[in-house]
Amino acid sequence: MTTRVAASHLFADAERGVLADVALEHAAGRITGLEAGQPVAGPRRFVVPALVNAHDHGRPAMASFGAGGMPLETWIARSAFGAPPEPYLATAVPLARAARAGCGAMMIHYTRPSGTMALVDEARAIARAAGDVGIRLAFALAVRDRNPLVYGDGAAVLAQLPAEGRRAVEELFVRPAMAPRAYVELVDAIAAAIAGPTVDVQFGPAGVQWCSPPMLEAIAAHSARTGRRVHMHLLETVYQRAWADRTFPGGIVAYLRDIGLLSERLTLAHCTHARPDELDLIAAAGATIVTNFSSNLHLRSGLAPIAEAHRRGCRIAVGIDGVALDEDDDAIREMRLVQLVHDGVGFGRTWSPAEFLALALRDGRRAVGAPGDGRLVPGAPADFAVLDLDRLDRDAIMPVDPLDLMFARGNTSCVRDVVVDGRTIVRDGRPTGIDLAAAEAELRARFRAALPRYAALERHWRPFDAALTEWFRSYCGCA
Repeated sequence: MTTRVAASHLFADAERGVLADVALEHAAGRITGLEAGQPVAGPRRFVVPALVNAHDHGRPAMASFGAGGMPLETWIARSAFGAPPEPYLATAVPLARAARAGCGAMMIHYTRPSGTMALVDEARAIARAAGDVGIRLAFALAVRDRNPLVYGDGAAVLAQLPAEGRRAVEELFVRPAMAPRAYVELVDAIAAAIAGPTVDVQFGPAGVQWCSPPMLEAIAAHSARTGRRVHMHLLETVYQRAWADRTFPGGIVAYLRDIGLLSERLTLAHCTHARPDELDLIAAAGATIVTNFSSNLHLRSGLAPIAEAHRRGCRIAVGIDGVALDEDDDAIREMRLVQLVHDGVGFGRTWSPAEFLALALRDGRRAVGAPGDGRLVPGAPADFAVLDLDRLDRDAIMPVDPLDLMFARGNTSCVRDVVVDGRTIVRDGRPTGIDLAAAEAELRARFRAALPRYAALERHWRPFDAALTEWFRSYCGCA
């Protein structure tokens, strides 16, 4: 059956820009036609390609767990309080919020499993949540086999804690490491269980500082053999930069190249402290950088050199990292922030809104393994969002490019409908697959009920936080 969506305006792609008075037709998950029509009567609608959150973890708003304003290295420890009490519910909520904000695809780099079930079963629950919401899912189970507390020997941190605090930290963070072969086989098993037309399973090494050379080499070799994509963090903080420079005198990105991990299959989250020569290597390999602007602000990580990366030919996608500016998963606002911050000074421009949107969609879909390149053209996946143009153009004084309005003032409140793979997953601003308000209320209740599990960590949080802070300050002499 063919569905027809009439729009007063539609952003097709960077070349054609915004089309006026057009009808989009789709059937069986594909766009079948774009037809010029008569001016649309009634509310004005602006159709844009569905957005992509190319790096996230599917977690709650961590400021609610006391993590606001912390740098990453202590924020990670504090995030233990936000471990999912129930995987389906904990994932369905952020996925539905993403959909409500106009996202059609999202990466979940799953760094903190619930521990309530086998990992393959947990992946099944997450895939079921994505299916119920209707969003495309990229799933990468994170792995760490070294440096659970700091970027080196954590004995000095543990030594500063009383016995109860030390036991609590060790139980939560210092666990037996998974062998490289076991991890590769586990990812293959997860792929066999959940991969499909709307689910892409990837390798998820947490980061070079958290993964041993044998682990990274095993992932690189299997990725090369199978074509499976790899998603990992790189150079997010000044402390990671210091560790990388000490550990790899020849360069951390050159190391990734030398072991075969740096390729067009690799997605690198952050690269906040990547240097120009490293950006050149990333560009030459065809790897993708996912920038997470708001997260880098909240976690005090710095400002990534995204304009420079773009100039040097790097693929650029946008992620929210579970820490949007207002902790609300608003992908439209995040796109605006990245475009504005990196757009240059005065009359010099890095990219127009149309150019930025097109490249972020193209590279974002590539990073999450979604089909198509983000253009709304016949034959492309029927993945699009319908925005309330009357709300965007609230003053309606004179004709203004709707895309300029979207990048000036757009946010989740402007999203009316979202269609993914031909299915309406948001209608009139509400997700159709789950009751989001009820799910949020239940999830909050479960988080509250789970707090006693972390009582010992909370009792000893201050000395633990102080010990971590002291270690990192002394490690690289950073503030």
